[in-house]
Amino acid sequence: MTGHSISEYLRLIEKHNLLLVKDYPEIMKKRVVRKVAYNSKEVIKGTLFVCKGVGFQEKYLDEAIARGAIAYISERDYQKEIPGFIVSNAFQALSLVANLYYGFPWKKFKLIGITGTKGKTTTANYVKYILDEYLRDVDKTKAGLVTTDLTFDGKKTASSHLTTPESLDLQKFFYNAAKNGTQYVVVEVSSQALKYGRVYGVNFDVAVFLNISEDHISPVEHLDFEDYFSSKLNLFQQATTACVNLDLEESPRVLASAQAAANIVTFAFGQEADIFGYALEEGSTRSGFRVKTAGFDRQFSLNMPGTFNLKNALAAVAVAYSLQIPQEYLYSGLNKAKVAGRMDRFISRDKDKVVIVDYAHNKLSFNELYDSVQKQYPTRKIITVFGCPGEKAITRRRDLGLISGLKSDKIILTMEDPGEKNVRLICEEIAQYVKQNNHNYEIIEDRTEAIKRAILSQELETVVLITGKGNERYQRIGTGNIKYPSDVDNATRFLAEYDLGGKLTNLN
Repeated sequence: MTGHSISEYLRLIEKHNLLLVKDYPEIMKKRVVRKVAYNSKEVIKGTLFVCKGVGFQEKYLDEAIARGAIAYISERDYQKEIPGFIVSNAFQALSLVANLYYGFPWKKFKLIGITGTKGKTTTANYVKYILDEYLRDVDKTKAGLVTTDLTFDGKKTASSHLTTPESLDLQKFFYNAAKNGTQYVVVEVSSQALKYGRVYGVNFDVAVFLNISEDHISPVEHLDFEDYFSSKLNLFQQATTACVNLDLEESPRVLASAQAAANIVTFAFGQEADIFGYALEEGSTRSGFRVKTAGFDRQFSLNMPGTFNLKNALAAVAVAYSLQIPQEYLYSGLNKAKVAGRMDRFISRDKDKVVIVDYAHNKLSFNELYDSVQKQYPTRKIITVFGCPGEKAITRRRDLGLISGLKSDKIILTMEDPGEKNVRLICEEIAQYVKQNNHNYEIIEDRTEAIKRAILSQELETVVLITGKGNERYQRIGTGNIKYPSDVDNATRFLAEYDLGGKLTNLN
C-alpha cells in the first residue's frame, strides 16, 4: 500500500459525484494519508476517518481526532478542528477510499459475485470447487472465497459473521488475496452490501442472480420487497458478465437489469437457456443432471442431495462456463463438492433416526427443503427444530411458522441469533403462525437442549430437521457473537448418545 494524498481521495469521491463541498485549503489536500478507518479504536496518527452508519455518534469522531485523525469524511459537518469532507453518501465514499487505499486489488484477479435469496453460500462453494480443480492442474493458488460461513484469501481460512464484509474490510481481504497470488475470488454479495455500498466502485467479472423471494424485510434492513429486489439487481450495474436464472417468475425484470452488463449468460432447468439443465436424478446422498451448452452436452454428478442443490450446481456451471474453464473441471469439481451444514445427513444405527442439518432460514429455502425431504422420506414423521433472528428479517417468523406448521409433525422453536431481543418472545411470535396449521409444538429456548430433545425422543421412523445455523459455531447474543456448538456438532453428539441407548419421553 502506497500513501496517497488527501487530494487523490477527494478527486475519486468527486469523480463519483459524492463530494458536496469542494473548497478546502490546498495545503490540507497535499497531506498524505497513512491509514483509512471507520472504527475510532483503529485510528493512528495520519488517519483519514470515515463517519458512517445510523449508530454513529459524535464521540467516535472525537476519539478518532484524539488518536491522530487528520481529516474526516461525513454526511454532516461536525465543525471540528480537523477538516471535514462532506459527502452525499458516506457508505459509498468509504468504499471508494478503501479501494484507493488498498490499490484497487480486485483488478488483479477474476472476481465473481453471487446474489439471491437462497443458495449463495452453496453456489459460491461449488464454484470454488470447480476453480480449485482447474487451478491445481495449472499449479496456481486456490480460489479465494467470501461467504457467510468463512473467508479464504489463498492462504488463510477465517470464520465470518457477515455475508459481505464492510467495504474497508473487504478491500483488505482482496489485497491479501492478490498478494497471495489468487487468480479468482468468489464473493457472496448480500442485498445489504449492495444497498449500503460495501461493493461500490468494484467491478465483477461475473455476477450471478440466483433467485428472489421476500426476505430481510425489517426496519433495519429493507422496508419492503421492492427495496430488497431492486438492491439485488444493482449488482448488474457493476458486472462484465451477468448470469441469470430463467426459472424465475421475475426473470423478465432480472434480464432487463442484466442488460447493463456487457454479456449475458442464462441458465435454467425449465426452459431453453445458454446453460440448460435436464434429466434430474435425486438420491438420498447424491444427485445428478445433464447440462447442454453450445460447447458440450454431458452428465454431471453432485455429492449432495436435494433439487435445490442441483439448481445451485447449474448456476456454478454457468459461472465456470462464462470463465471458460474446461468442462472436465466442471465435472470433477461438482463431483467432489461438499458444503458443511447444507443437507448434512446423519443416520442412527437402527435407521430409525435420520437427522438433517441445513442452513434453510427463509420461505424459499424452507419450502424447497421440505419438498426434498418429503420426496426422499415419504413415510417418515418430520420433527423440525428452528428459530428466527431477533433484529432482522421479521417476516420470517410468519413464513417459517406457517410452513413448518403445515409440513412438520412436530415443531420445536428455539434460539437463533436473538441479538438483544428476548428468545421466548421471538418463539411465541413464531408459534402464533405455527398454530394456524399445527398445535404439536413446544418452545425450548436453549438450542442445544432443543436439538437433544428432538433426537433423543422415542418417536420412531423420524426425520429430524435442524435448520438455520448449519455449521456456524456462534450465536449472536446481545451485541456480540458468542461461541456456541454448531448444529452439526450437536447432531452428531446426540445421535451418538441415541445409539448408546439414550432416549427421552415421547414428544407428543
